Amino acid sequence: MAEESSNQQLLHLVFGGELKSLQGVQFKDLASLDVVGIFPDYKSAEAAWRAKAQETVDNAQMRYFIVHLHRLLEPQS
Repeated sequence: MAEESSNQQLLHLVFGGELKSLQGVQFKDLASLDVVGIFPDYKSAEAAWRAKAQETVDNAQMRYFIVHLHRLLEPQS
């Protein structure tokens, strides 16, 4: 059982897009959201997030997020 928990996948989604306003988290165009990918752990998701955030640093309204999918899939864990 301990081996199973150490091999557990902790899936993370990285996505982003241009916001309507800097005061909220509402996107200008849902059809143009950039889904970077799903990653097996936080470390690799964070690396992808940092790369995309750096790539779009000149656009203040562009935001990328990391979603902890594993928490949505198994909320009681």
